[in-house]
Amino acid sequence: MNQTSLSNAFYQLFRRDLLLAFRHRAEAANPPLFFVLVITLFALGLGAESQLLKSMAPGVIWVAALLAAVLSLDSIFRSDFEDGSLEQFLITEHPLAILVLSKVAAHWLITGVPLLLVAPLLGVLLGLPSGAMATLMITLALGTPVLSLIGAIAVALTVGLRRGGVILSLLVLPLYVPVLIFATSAVETSTAGIPVVGQLSMLAAFLAGAITLAPPAVAAALRVSMN
Repeated sequence: MNQTSLSNAFYQLFRRDLLLAFRHRAEAANPPLFFVLVITLFALGLGAESQLLKSMAPGVIWVAALLAAVLSLDSIFRSDFEDGSLEQFLITEHPLAILVLSKVAAHWLITGVPLLLVAPLLGVLLGLPSGAMATLMITLALGTPVLSLIGAIAVALTVGLRRGGVILSLLVLPLYVPVLIFATSAVETSTAGIPVVGQLSMLAAFLAGAITLAPPAVAAALRVSMN
């Protein structure tokens, strides 16, 4: 195995997942639609309380993003498990952690990037100040890949279970709490006009740690689940 073949395997798997998502566009649209629906319902429920809406905006947006991420997690490995592709990943000559990283990257591009694109519009709907909008985008850009990477570990552990959805939620939600805390804190602090370098640095550290540690953990979990 050489570096070229590994890069090609990464690209081909990444491209395959994007093509599959394109063919199942309705299913891929569920997380962003859920994200929009939850935030819209909050806005409608709070009505004319603009000040309350503004103060709750960071938490509402991030909780909705977190729940949308959980909703989409099962799709990372489920189809591969059902059609037998996952077993082929385990016996290939390429490092499983690299293949896992390719699948998580495709998953984030399909589910995380749409949240990033619609978030500014929803921020306006909730009355988020324009000065905090850039911070919201940065927190989502740093935080949503962490959600996908951490979630992939739980998905790998439960992929062989017939009804693993509840267990999956119980596994990932506590692990998402630090990302939620620092992301919402950054947006709230930015709203007050205070520098947010500390919170963004922590989110960047979470992302670096997740990229480094999550793929090997997912690979190990898949081997355990498939044995």
